[in-house]
Amino acid sequence: MSKVDIIDKKIVDLLIEDGRLSCSEIARRLGISERSVRYRLEKLFEREIIRVRAIVNPKSLGFGVVADVMVEVEADCIQEVARKMTEYSCISYVAYAIGETDVSVQIIARSNEEVYQFVTEVIGKTPGVRKTVTSIVPAVLKDVYQWSIPLEVCEPRE
Repeated sequence: MSKVDIIDKKIVDLLIEDGRLSCSEIARRLGISERSVRYRLEKLFEREIIRVRAIVNPKSLGFGVVADVMVEVEADCIQEVARKMTEYSCISYVAYAIGETDVSVQIIARSNEEVYQFVTEVIGKTPGVRKTVTSIVPAVLKDVYQWSIPLEVCEPRE
């Protein structure tokens, strides 16, 4: 497990807020040297604690409907069905699940009708799928790209 301190956390928090901040601006806001920020960022990247990615805003492209679909699958088909779901561009998230369902997917669509069509005609007809339960998500208050390093995992500064 990688170790971070409160300064690393503060750097990450600033980048979550605005991923385009320069090292000099981060240094200014935290009251540390730009060299220190560059070094710390390099280490955070090397240890794969953070990475840089563009985040697409689906709503700006007309994809304003989000749906979570819980998929119940035949026991010997779980991995195959999950891998198949990763092939579709309208699916933004795929994971195995433990509990009442076996695979969890998230669909990004232009309309409820588009969600319905995809769930019934594609997911529902995928070999091994037994049942689907769909929930339309009217608002996302926090997403994975907003998750921050918990304060309790930060090591005290020496």
